[in-house]
Amino acid sequence: MNVSKLEVVPIREAFRHEAHAFTVWLETNIDALSSRIGRELTVLEREKSVGSFNVDLFCEDENGSYVIVENQLERSDHDHLGKLMTYMVNLEAKTAIWVTPDIRPEHQRVIDWLNESTSADYSFYLVRIEAVRIDNSPYAPLFTVLAAPDEQIREIGETKKELADRHYNRKEFWTQLLEKSKSKTKLYSGKSPSMDHWLSTGSGKSGIGYNYLILKNGAGIDLYIDVGDYEKNKAVFDTLYSQKEKIETEFGSALDWSRLDDKRASRIKWILTGRGSLNEPETWPQLQEILIEAMIKFDNALRPLIGKLQI
Repeated sequence: MNVSKLEVVPIREAFRHEAHAFTVWLETNIDALSSRIGRELTVLEREKSVGSFNVDLFCEDENGSYVIVENQLERSDHDHLGKLMTYMVNLEAKTAIWVTPDIRPEHQRVIDWLNESTSADYSFYLVRIEAVRIDNSPYAPLFTVLAAPDEQIREIGETKKELADRHYNRKEFWTQLLEKSKSKTKLYSGKSPSMDHWLSTGSGKSGIGYNYLILKNGAGIDLYIDVGDYEKNKAVFDTLYSQKEKIETEFGSALDWSRLDDKRASRIKWILTGRGSLNEPETWPQLQEILIEAMIKFDNALRPLIGKLQI
């Protein structure tokens, strides 16, 4: 059997000049790139002017949306990345394709980030171009897609955006709550808002603290017990639990007593549902007032007993 070997050669051997050779070839052979990225492309103009710059290929896809193709026959650089974004914005293109033989990892991360972070209307492709031949055959360009939009990347991006929004909302919720609480109690005096779903302060005993809680579907408060030792934590919990009826009477409501035998810490909590949540900003003012009043009662019911603990 006579089997030849496929040889990969530097792209400059096939195309000596980027604009006058490769871009011209790609204009008339755009289907070679189209088939690799799975998008039907039609070239509208080569070297289209964008201010004092020129985009290599200005195209249209199967949906009639504009596509820009930026080529380079050397290693990817910041200059071409900047041009890619400049052309895309100024030509109101929905898709950008960057073709280069040698991709820096940091540039590939940028393209991945753009696909992850922008809306589904926009698409970014990073394509490696190589020249191949068999024996002494004519050169043939080979396109390999290294970065492209996909549903999983989009979902990751949406998840990150949701988390970022949630962190911002938590900080804003705690900022408002702390401002309201200043005139009612000194319990959280000097505390700063955080991006966590809880906001902590001390109870007067190291390792035992009060927490406000803000959740996607509710809110609450708790006493978190972790003095650093399993047996001591359970002893503290059991001591307080022995006063359960007294504590709940003074607090004015039943509490959730979680000894958590499979964990080091223990907690006593009160969760409020149906009155508001982190996802409902319009409920925040009333919810914050409820939480502050509940925390004051919680502290009044527990602090005398906490103060007597021998840890």
